[in-house]
Amino acid sequence: MSTSRNPNQPVVVGVDGSEQSRIALRWAAEYAAHHRAPLQLVYAIAAPVDYGPGLVAPIFDYEALHHHGESVVAAAAAQAAEFSAPIGEITTTTTAVDGSAVAVLREHSRSARLLVVGSRGLGALRRTLLGSVSSSLARHAECPVAVIPETEFDADAPVVVGVDGSPCSADAIAIAFDEASRRGSRLVAVHAWSEFYRYEARTTMQVEAEALVSESLAGYAEKYPEVSVDRIVVEDRPSRALLAAATDAQLIVVGSHGRGGFAGMTLGSVAQAVLHGTDRPLIIARPQAEI
Repeated sequence: MSTSRNPNQPVVVGVDGSEQSRIALRWAAEYAAHHRAPLQLVYAIAAPVDYGPGLVAPIFDYEALHHHGESVVAAAAAQAAEFSAPIGEITTTTTAVDGSAVAVLREHSRSARLLVVGSRGLGALRRTLLGSVSSSLARHAECPVAVIPETEFDADAPVVVGVDGSPCSADAIAIAFDEASRRGSRLVAVHAWSEFYRYEARTTMQVEAEALVSESLAGYAEKYPEVSVDRIVVEDRPSRALLAAATDAQLIVVGSHGRGGFAGMTLGSVAQAVLHGTDRPLIIARPQAEI
């Protein structure tokens, strides 16, 4: 799986006019400006279908729904220009299209370099409040996915990346170094190991884990000499180690599935645990669709 991106591939962000959507829009606009990438704003026009069996479906004014959607993306485009201005000018396109948010955004993810969605995270309750749209797209989008919470974060805080030696982890590392470089922040690489089903001394397993991290990060110091890297190699559950290291992070990057996963998996256990357990911006390095 390659992390190379076509410069014409847009950063796609779902908008709906809500405050949470505005926060995701700001993050997406700033990301697009940093990467000199086009930004595409997508509004899904889905009429509610809450009626029981035997009842006639309600009649909706679809022209009014479309008009509302177009007004939402127009307002979002103006906001995106304001958000990106301190970093650089971006090209923005808008789309208001019929369909559910998940279906519409998943389709747009096929040609995107990154899909950005908001979450419904609210502090400690985030595990139960993660939105169905963000949760579904984290599992099924066909490009990397950024899930942006409503939490404030420090722009000087580190970027945290999970390392496990898998291909998805390699993609996450590439993304994390690039983001740390563009943001002028340090990088924290986290690897956790376990003694389960192992019959070796803990010191041996620690040395092996440190070697795996060194191998995984090899070459990036030369490519990104300006990025300072801290390494955390501990005996722990991977998700718990990542969440502990990322308490004050400005961004977490993880692979969609690790060494225990397989190509057809929608989302691995570690990525799911981090997705549901953090209130920091998160990029999940998903495989990109062939286009």
